[in-house]
Amino acid sequence: MVTKLVAELLGELNLNVREIHSRKPQSYRTRVSDEFRQSTGLILVSSDVSARGVDYPDVTLVVQIGVPADRQQYIHRLGRTGRKGKEGQGILLLAPWEEFFLSTIKDLPVSKAPVPLLDPEAKKKVERALAHIDMKTKESAYQAWLGYYNSNRAIGKDKYRLVELANEFSRTMGLDNPPAISKLVLGKMGLKNIPGLRSK
Repeated sequence: MVTKLVAELLGELNLNVREIHSRKPQSYRTRVSDEFRQSTGLILVSSDVSARGVDYPDVTLVVQIGVPADRQQYIHRLGRTGRKGKEGQGILLLAPWEEFFLSTIKDLPVSKAPVPLLDPEAKKKVERALAHIDMKTKESAYQAWLGYYNSNRAIGKDKYRLVELANEFSRTMGLDNPPAISKLVLGKMGLKNIPGLRSK
C-alpha cells in the first residue's frame, strides 16, 4: 500500500510517524488515533479510513498526495484540519497529469504554489531512505497505486497511459523493473495483456 510506503519513507528519514490504513486491525487504528490526538509533532500517514467520521481536534496541516477520487473526497480529507474554529492548512500534491482535478475545485479558496526547487542533498537522502524500504512494501504500493488510478475515470480510461504512469511511479521507488502482479489481479483490473506490465 502507498500509505505504508510513505510512512516507512518518513520513518527512514527519522521523522516521528505512524500509519493507519484498512489493512491494520481496528485495535491498532484506535490506539494510533488516540496517540496522534494526544501528541504534538507526530505525523499520521493515513488512507481514506481517516477521511470521514474521525475527529483529530488539533491538526494544523493536511497533506494530500495524489488526485482525490472526487471533489467530496478532497473536502472530507481537508476537513481533518482547522476544526472547531482553529487554524488549519491543506496542501494538495499533484503530478502534472493530475492537475485536471483543479477544475473541480476552482470555486474553493485554492491557490497554486510554485514547484519548489529540488535540493540535491535532500534528493539523495530520499533515495537512500527508499533503498532501505522492503521490496514487499514497494510491490504492494505499486499494485495499490495501479488499482487506485485504474478506478479513476479520467486516468484509468487509457490503460496504456495508466501503465506508463504506474511504471514511472515504480522508478521513483528506485526499482529498475516494475513488480510483477498476479494474472488474476490483472484480470480483475481489466489490465491483461497491456504492454509494460509484468505478470506472475
